[in-house]
Amino acid sequence: MGVKGFVEGGIASIIAGCSTHPLDLLKVRMQLQGETQVPNPAVQTLRPALAFPTNAAPTAVHAPPPPPPRVGLVTVGVRIVQQEGVAALFSGVSATVLRQTLYSTTRMGLYDILKKKWTDPATGNMPLMSKIGAGLVAGGIGAAVGNPADVAMVRMQADGRLPPAQRRNYKSVLDAITRMSKQEGITSLWRGSSLTVNRAMLVTASQLASYDQIKETILQKGLMKDGLGTHVMSSFSAGFVAAVASNPVDVIKTRVMNMKVEPGAAPPYTGALDCALKTVRAEGPMALYKGFIPTISRQGPFTVVLFVTLEQVRKLLKDF
Repeated sequence: MGVKGFVEGGIASIIAGCSTHPLDLLKVRMQLQGETQVPNPAVQTLRPALAFPTNAAPTAVHAPPPPPPRVGLVTVGVRIVQQEGVAALFSGVSATVLRQTLYSTTRMGLYDILKKKWTDPATGNMPLMSKIGAGLVAGGIGAAVGNPADVAMVRMQADGRLPPAQRRNYKSVLDAITRMSKQEGITSLWRGSSLTVNRAMLVTASQLASYDQIKETILQKGLMKDGLGTHVMSSFSAGFVAAVASNPVDVIKTRVMNMKVEPGAAPPYTGALDCALKTVRAEGPMALYKGFIPTISRQGPFTVVLFVTLEQVRKLLKDF
């Protein structure tokens, strides 16, 4: 019974991940906009507390160049197609398949097991807090298992925005994982894992718990029958909740995973907190919601495809 939940969740997740991959790529590209505008900590920008007049000639002060204008979802998509070709929208799709196989299969299967274990046998209901708890546990474990594929996916999706000389040009997800292990050490495969785990816990708890809760509420109140309409309504609502909850962590995760560490040089970010502080200082608090439009544009369809496919797969496999 437990294995069946993993199989159902894995099939639905892979179909949903592949069908919405271009939107996920646009989200990553938008989240990386303005990243190079991180202030240099070596430059003193504070006014001295005590200053004395001097007859020395004034020194010319050169203001930093203004950051490039931020562009929207459609513009980013058009630029990618024009500069890199239509196929670029599916850059890293092999990593997406591996990520969904490892991460989503694990979280969906574990959530199904915990849901059956924590459901009250007398009423057949599971309290909302128990659903959230099951989502947190399942999401955290799934993210730890799938982090190498997540790092590879982010890098492959972001590679096209780099100058040709700086691109990594990974051939596939296996090539990316192999080269990262050799060039940066095996630990690089779990770079940003704390962020991945935190994001996955938020996404899984908000997505799966809200889907179940909204679906149960609709059916209990007799608003709709158990069918495609109920599944679409519940899943899109769950996708919106998940996008709002996870976007700030997702932005930081993307930047930490994508940072390029040169041998002998200090990394751009020392960790998640450092990345968050530098991002907010350089670009403002709303930078943590960069890429929200593509996030909800992807999270909504992804969640709809995920749960609608899951419901259909469950019907096909109900006799197994």
